Amino acid sequence: MDGMAPHSLHICETGRLILRHLQSDDAAFILTLLNEPSFLENIGDKRVRTLDEARHYIQTGPQASYVEHGFGLFLVQLKETDAPIGICGLIKRDGLDAPDIGYAFLPQFWSKGYAIEAASAVMIFAQETLGLQRIVAITAPDNHASIRVLSKLGLKFDKMIRLPGASAESRLFTPTTCA
Repeated sequence: MDGMAPHSLHICETGRLILRHLQSDDAAFILTLLNEPSFLENIGDKRVRTLDEARHYIQTGPQASYVEHGFGLFLVQLKETDAPIGICGLIKRDGLDAPDIGYAFLPQFWSKGYAIEAASAVMIFAQETLGLQRIVAITAPDNHASIRVLSKLGLKFDKMIRLPGASAESRLFTPTTCA
């Protein structure tokens, strides 16, 4: 994937953000994000502790998903500075009947509207570019900030589910309107 033409890395832009494919060069940022206490608590421990493990995570996770599904988690960066602030994208999970929208941001970028801005752009990309009609989401039961974002995206709480291999239940959110 690292040999792709630069323009193919770009997914979309919003007023303040650029979303693009993750590359091996993003390993330092991914290492930091995946080890944030909030990420570990709300999303889980991906067991990424070194730059090599972060590069491996990018290659076997997001980059493999781009090839297999045409989507994955994308890097979110500030348009003004190119600084990476989070990830947002679509994940194909066992146990879900549709792609799942997911996101995580460094804490210093919370409560600024970036999650809803990035996630809205991903939803438009999913529908208009990928032709996906149904997107779902899961959250940790007590992740109230994420629950607010999902509600603003037009998703509503459906039920509690336990994904294959998961040790705890998650809240499942589905579209409020029928596709």
